[in-house]
Amino acid sequence: MKKKIKYVFLLVMISLFLFITACSNINKKTKITMYIWDKSMCKQLTPWLEEEFPDVEFVFIAGYDNIEFYESLNNRGKLPDIFTCRQFSMNDGINLSDALLDMSETELVGTFHTTFIENYRDMTGAIKWLPMCAEIDGIIANKDLFDKYNLPLPENYEQFANACKVFEENDIGAFYNDYAYDYSCLEALQGCAAAELMSRKGMDWRIKYANEQPGTPVGLDFEVWSAVLKRFENFLNDTYAGEDDIKRTFYQAKDLFLENKCAMLRGTGNDCVNLDSITDINCVMLPYYGDTSEDNWILTYPMYQIAVNKNVEQDEKKYKIIMEVLRAMFSETGQTKAATGSVVLSYNGASNLETNKCFEPLNDCIKKNHLYQRISSKEMFEISLNVAQKMIKKEYSVKDAYEDFNKQLLEKEIDIAPEIIFTQDKEYPYYESENGCQASSSVANTLRNHLGSDILITYSPFVTSSVFKGGYTLQELKWLIHQRAAIRTAEMNGSLVKETMEWLINSESDDSNPVLHRNMLPVTSGIEYTIKDKGEGRFELVSVTLNGKKIDENKQYSVVLIGDNIAIEDEAFGNCPMPEKISDIVIADTKNIDSHIDDMVLEIEKFEEPTEYLNILK
Repeated sequence: MKKKIKYVFLLVMISLFLFITACSNINKKTKITMYIWDKSMCKQLTPWLEEEFPDVEFVFIAGYDNIEFYESLNNRGKLPDIFTCRQFSMNDGINLSDALLDMSETELVGTFHTTFIENYRDMTGAIKWLPMCAEIDGIIANKDLFDKYNLPLPENYEQFANACKVFEENDIGAFYNDYAYDYSCLEALQGCAAAELMSRKGMDWRIKYANEQPGTPVGLDFEVWSAVLKRFENFLNDTYAGEDDIKRTFYQAKDLFLENKCAMLRGTGNDCVNLDSITDINCVMLPYYGDTSEDNWILTYPMYQIAVNKNVEQDEKKYKIIMEVLRAMFSETGQTKAATGSVVLSYNGASNLETNKCFEPLNDCIKKNHLYQRISSKEMFEISLNVAQKMIKKEYSVKDAYEDFNKQLLEKEIDIAPEIIFTQDKEYPYYESENGCQASSSVANTLRNHLGSDILITYSPFVTSSVFKGGYTLQELKWLIHQRAAIRTAEMNGSLVKETMEWLINSESDDSNPVLHRNMLPVTSGIEYTIKDKGEGRFELVSVTLNGKKIDENKQYSVVLIGDNIAIEDEAFGNCPMPEKISDIVIADTKNIDSHIDDMVLEIEKFEEPTEYLNILK
């Protein structure tokens, strides 16, 4: 009988334990790590995602807009769940392909227009990247000048070339482009020949080029690219491009446009809207023209691309939530939040983003889905600059341009494995705990010791990933610290140190909030701080301590501030500009963060241990 009672008791206890465990799992939030290409995504999109998915614990990390950065994370087995990249091409990202989730069979992919999504399909039929809303780059026109010379807005290339001729005959620059830059050369070259690049043969070549494998480069298709370069030669001649266009900056071209000395210039959709709103000039955006109105195209590029770690398939719950997060991001509201006020178009049929009146000449292209996505591999930028400038200088014929372009594509240099400069023996994770981020603390402590300061304060977590165990190259070290990190120094007494922390943490009387996200709380070295969690993403500084004791308000300390204060001062980020009494004594360091890292690697053998710099009171 006693054995039976013990047995029943044991069953009850096991059942109770399983019930409690199940309940705790039900209430446990799903953690999703998301790398963002720029802190601008923290303006509207990331706070909105937190509101839409209260049962998700998001970890948003501002990393690098660089495919090689993600390759480095993947090589260490640390690829995040979701990540974004703006500087992107399929062939640049080929080494990541096996680590990415194939989304080709998902409902989400079915909402994209076929014209656009096919640019992301690899040779196996898989789709592992999705494009966020489209930014526009093209021809901004002064409609008032067209009206003055009784010229209708062009509907095809012949009318565009004729308008250029009329303007030049009247001593007005027809079209100015800042051909000193690689992106300007690439966009004009591809934009004026979009019809050729979007032909069936053009698309076949693009798919082959996008899927080229390491060691087997893909050159130009002769038929397609002879036509592309011929179009570009005509475009340069008909827009009267010369060597002055190689020297002229965008801002110089804009000044001439504002003085009615230039009828058209290359610029973005946002440039067009801004010029229209701040001047008396009636500005409109024009497409790149083909032989007929059916061949006109708008040159676009995604605000960024999104990919998902293939490993999320192993967790069914997490996979379903991530699909819901992506659907939200690509909804009309999600894309509007991502745009943060920029004027964009959508590659996604489920969204119908509003356009500006400046874009009325583009309506026909928009209805036909004639949004050309530029080919933007690293080598395309570099080669386009080289070839375009030589064509402008009349050094290259179409034949010369084709041969040089093709040769540069085929003769790629073989990458040499970079040198390991030191080996880290411990790993410190990137996540926010009650006592701060270990990875950020480790790097902050290392930098403070290198700089020889008493105190180091960063404006927000400036570290882009965990501190990994193992060998580091110089590039990986530089990737560890955010690309916009700048260094400032000051001599402060303890009272001013406390005021600095209050500026970075406390909400203002007008309800502006410098934190926005918990993982944007300051990281400190040399001091600790305690804050009160007031709920709804708001905090209040309680105390600042040094080695556990209240900081001496009268003592002088050498202080280093690291970060990008544009992200603090911008209205969309928090609208909390640096107080004058602090900015008056802060001195900008003339050396950038990369230079300090170059010096630092000569001194250190490993990263410093992290410290518990943060205490949060509920």
